[in-house]
Amino acid sequence: MSGDSHSVALNRKARFIYGIEEEIEAGVVLTGTEVKSLRAGRAGINEAYAAEKDGALWLINAHIEEYGHGNRANHEPRRPRKLLLHKKQIGKLIGRLKVKGVTLVPLRIYFNRRGLAKVMLGLAKGRKEYEKRDVIKKRDWERDKARIMRGKNN
Repeated sequence: MSGDSHSVALNRKARFIYGIEEEIEAGVVLTGTEVKSLRAGRAGINEAYAAEKDGALWLINAHIEEYGHGNRANHEPRRPRKLLLHKKQIGKLIGRLKVKGVTLVPLRIYFNRRGLAKVMLGLAKGRKEYEKRDVIKKRDWERDKARIMRGKNN
């Protein structure tokens, strides 16, 4: 993740529900009103995922609100959006998606330094219930440990 990028939408639950094996940055094909809506921060990717169709990867179910000042050329909020990756990357990801229990979830949508909209995808494997409990336990312990260390420094 680059420090200069401006996050528009985050999928906070993704890292909890899934174990992220690999992160991939992809471009996304957008219309003008979608870009304006994204710049206003009006997007949600909590129920979104990426899937293969006709040899290309598509972002499915990502919600980008209609642009307020858009006219009849406004976009459909939940339309599938094509993801832009190199052919080799697409082939590798499609191969990985064929494995049972593996999915591509968007972790965040952001604008890079050049002002282009990007999607950070995570190659993810679903977590079992006990693994989620372990994540919670570890997170709570890290928080308590930090609190204890702060207390000793004062």
